[in-house]
Amino acid sequence: MSSEANDYTEQTACAADSHSPLRDFLRTETGSAAVLVTAAFAALIWANLTPSAYEAFWHTHLSLRLGSHGIALNLREWVNSGLMTVFFFVVGLEARREFDMGELRERSRLALPVAAGLCGMLVPVAIYLAINAGHASAQGWGAAMSTDTAFALGILAVVGRHMPSSLRVFILTITVVDDFLALAVIAIAYNSGLSVPALLVAMGTFAVVLLVRRLGVRRGAVYAVLAVVGWAAMLESGVDPVVIGLAMGLLTYAYPAARSDLERATGLFRLFREQPTPELERSVRAGLASAISPNDRLQQIFHPWAGYVIVPLFALANAGIPISGEQLSRAFSSPVTLGILLGYTLGKPIGVIGASALTTWLSRGRIRLPVGWGAVAVGGSLSGVGFTVSLLIATLAFHGTGLQDAKIGILSAVLCSFVISWLITRAIGALPREAQLRAVLGKAETIIDLPVPVDPHRDHVRGPRDAPVTVVEYGDYECPYCGQAEPVIRELLGDFGDVRYVWRHLPLTDVHVHAQLAAEAAEAAALQGGYWDMHDLLLSHQGALRFDDLRGYAADIGLDVARFERDMRSRAGSARVAEDVESADVGGVAGTPTFFVNGRRHQGAYDITGLSAAVRAARERAAVSA
Repeated sequence: MSSEANDYTEQTACAADSHSPLRDFLRTETGSAAVLVTAAFAALIWANLTPSAYEAFWHTHLSLRLGSHGIALNLREWVNSGLMTVFFFVVGLEARREFDMGELRERSRLALPVAAGLCGMLVPVAIYLAINAGHASAQGWGAAMSTDTAFALGILAVVGRHMPSSLRVFILTITVVDDFLALAVIAIAYNSGLSVPALLVAMGTFAVVLLVRRLGVRRGAVYAVLAVVGWAAMLESGVDPVVIGLAMGLLTYAYPAARSDLERATGLFRLFREQPTPELERSVRAGLASAISPNDRLQQIFHPWAGYVIVPLFALANAGIPISGEQLSRAFSSPVTLGILLGYTLGKPIGVIGASALTTWLSRGRIRLPVGWGAVAVGGSLSGVGFTVSLLIATLAFHGTGLQDAKIGILSAVLCSFVISWLITRAIGALPREAQLRAVLGKAETIIDLPVPVDPHRDHVRGPRDAPVTVVEYGDYECPYCGQAEPVIRELLGDFGDVRYVWRHLPLTDVHVHAQLAAEAAEAAALQGGYWDMHDLLLSHQGALRFDDLRGYAADIGLDVARFERDMRSRAGSARVAEDVESADVGGVAGTPTFFVNGRRHQGAYDITGLSAAVRAARERAAVSA
């Protein structure tokens, strides 16, 4: 068996691995936090050892020319206005994915994080303006409002290991709103002398992008050229061109891979296998590309670059400040430093928690928190981690000592928010178990992904009928990964006495020629009360699923073989299998095995560790609800 198979993450006929784009995004952002911290420390060391060399390097000019036209920026500007456009493109991609497929596909769930994100920006700005009232530094209010996604999720991974995954989504949604509004602020309040003709060119280019998208053009090169033109026009207009990145990301559709598209791709590959011609090779590539949404493909390409290269490079270019006792003394008496520090450490939590409470109260409970109030407090404190966008605005708003004071305030806010978040999680951990669960999970209603609820009178159920946790598997008897998952399910049921397990058929006939026959054999056995005995035999003999083999298994488990043969030849179980397949299609299940735990699609590995963690989380949530 391959090493990949041993990871318990593979699926048959699924064009992507079993990790969701949201999960990959969280992993990438969390992992990149360590690289980001390293880059920030490297910038501080570099700036303090050789301050002149640090500034001289980032002020090196680099020009790109095409005929009589060209762009000349220093290296720091290329990073801040060029590479950071890609970062905001990734943010836009993830926001669009959440709107199309994630937590926000139920639009009612958008109200609370939008309110929290908005108030989480307004309150810090109000604090900053109150401290800087009457000072010229008041115009730098934008540096005190935006949360850094990578840092916030990285710190959550360290201090909030027992927090629910919905808290990560809550923070992510707040930061998306945060970034979107921050870019609007950059475009309106921090533009450097607006050039109307250039801005009109940028707007016209974006209109062409909308038209091309409307016409169904899927070639990435077309959009890339238009994005570059729009970026150059925005740069010339005086508006920070990173705005174009977020806009392009928000336009990029996300949708699950449809089983019909995957089957078509399989057919194209088989044709290519028989006739490996250049024409068929192009058809196969086009078929594979059409099965996966542009959003998924672009996230796969750009997330690692944004997380591990672009954002750390941004930190290296901007976080370097000479630090001395005299400078720190001056900074912490500066209204710029104090405004940013208090805006983040006090204003952000107050804004997020206050907006969450107000939204819940005004809706009279119709809008519920996705987590408990303890987790909201953790999320509020983590939203006080400002870095990337905050530094970006600081470089636009300040110069000289003002910029240094702003940077010290931003870095201090990161440290303070980390400490506050750690203290809150420790306090929650000290509560009695029942109170701890209420504080973390609350009474949130999770989105149910399973389209057809489990019916004990119809579904094949193994385990207690009234169990608080139900694991549903869509499987294929010829799928090797389903066979790999079978002992895991047995171990899971043995470890948890309060879990029931349901198997639903999804025979992938385009890759497994005997899968449909095996599914119907299981249903024929069910007509004689032998479903689970046949189920176990089929998964333990995946290489022998011909009709004669199935007849032998019927005899082995003591069925009436003549009746079994009649039921098989009349296809008595085909309608039941078709119902399962239809429910899989409605639920967007494209590969096997696919698991649902209490109606929620299980993302990630289906080894005993991954499934046990999902079952424990579902059991805790069920206990709180009860």
